[in-house]
Amino acid sequence: MTESKTPDLEILKLPRILLVDDEPGIRTAVQAYLEDEGFAVTTAIDGEEGWQKAQQIVPDVVISDVMMPRCDGYGLLKRLREDERLGGTPVIFLTAKGMTIDRTQGYQAGVDDYIPKPFDPDELIARVRNVVKRQERLLTEAARFADTDVSQMAKQITEIRSMLTQGDKNNSKKDLIIPNFTPREESVLQLVAEGLMNKEIARKLETSIRNVEKYVSRLFIKTGTSSRTELVRYALENNLVT
Repeated sequence: MTESKTPDLEILKLPRILLVDDEPGIRTAVQAYLEDEGFAVTTAIDGEEGWQKAQQIVPDVVISDVMMPRCDGYGLLKRLREDERLGGTPVIFLTAKGMTIDRTQGYQAGVDDYIPKPFDPDELIARVRNVVKRQERLLTEAARFADTDVSQMAKQITEIRSMLTQGDKNNSKKDLIIPNFTPREESVLQLVAEGLMNKEIARKLETSIRNVEKYVSRLFIKTGTSSRTELVRYALENNLVT
């Protein structure tokens, strides 16, 4: 009995990849590459079907083509970023080589990485693994705050506010490009800056602690920070919170 359940348990532990592309040849090839490397892959023919399947399986990573019928990659990305459960899901775009403008637009919209077509299978696997590992690391950091001493965090925030008030007036940051945040990301950022724990943020926003962790990890990625203290400092320096 125990042995028969082991394969199912192992499958559940595999990183879940949602692959969205309207070209059957690309879907088949990429799915084969990923499954050979131990990923569990679900496919969709366009952004519309990708959105439906994303809600069903809650993938660890979404790999999507940009140009597709019904709903393109940007439309799918927008839906994912605005969704409560899926907002922190890493998204990788498959795109034609040399689409610099589209790539810039994608990064501003919240895409995590680009893989140009035609791509090398080894590079594809390496980039997917890198995104998976980075997400795991950021989720771990986000979850770690649940055990943080609130008074200690509040003290750190007070010190940061004091430092910023005292100086750095000559340190111009006019060239810094502030990323776009969803309304929910803005709410989480404000509450993090107030020193609230994940559990308290979840209660205030009427969501799960896991979703809060995903939003915090998303904020880490967008701001280029790797800890709550860095995130709060970034937010205060750039007047993103009150």
